[in-house]
Amino acid sequence: MKKVKILSWNVNGVRAALKKGFLNWLSKESPDVLCLQEIKAKREQLPPELLYPKGYETHWNPAERPGYSGVATFAKSKPLSAKNGFGITHFDSEGRVLETDHGDFILFNIYFPNGKRDAIRLKYKMDFYEEILAYFLKLRKKGKKLVICGDVNTAHNEIDLARPKENQKISGFLPEERAWMDKLVSKGFIDTFRVFTQEPGHYTWWDTLTRARERNVGWRIDYFFISDDLKPNLSKAFILPDVLGSDHCPVGIELKFN
Repeated sequence: MKKVKILSWNVNGVRAALKKGFLNWLSKESPDVLCLQEIKAKREQLPPELLYPKGYETHWNPAERPGYSGVATFAKSKPLSAKNGFGITHFDSEGRVLETDHGDFILFNIYFPNGKRDAIRLKYKMDFYEEILAYFLKLRKKGKKLVICGDVNTAHNEIDLARPKENQKISGFLPEERAWMDKLVSKGFIDTFRVFTQEPGHYTWWDTLTRARERNVGWRIDYFFISDDLKPNLSKAFILPDVLGSDHCPVGIELKFN
């Protein structure tokens, strides 16, 4: 029986995370695969200890714009393949998608767009949602099993944020954003955390300006979705709210394979 532990974390700047003890945390948690979002750095700006951490191979997909967006995947076993982006230039230039093939499944590490700034960015986010879902479904048609993780930038249901009533007109909890998540689920993708935990009060992001974390006034916007054919392999899904160092906390799953 092979166990695979995968973690995902929006670090809000990987160089800042490094200064806050990121590598100690990595060695203590020791995931088989780690997906980072919002790395905010290009390869050439990173020290060797981040590019070549002990026991891991790393893959980086930074944004073209400096100090913005970007994702990275760390893996103990070399993936069969690693691919940056999904073939649409105006999305791929923002370094939002890293696809790695781990044999038993294909893993998507994604930093979904934030729609809060203005109507243009909200449209960009909704377009990204539609195009990436079409890409997932194309792979599903080919029989691929998918694990999708990252910062989705939307809380799916009222249970997923502390103050749903006050946020119905805020991007991150708009009806159209939530409807896309309904659609994702309707196409056979499972919100892994809700397989094990049905109660409220579990969040992955807190506003730092209002010190919301101390009061646990948060949002669950970081997810692991799996295609339904991986459900028999799912043994755990969890949130690590005590891990500090970012305005997000890590989330994770464990899969078992014969």
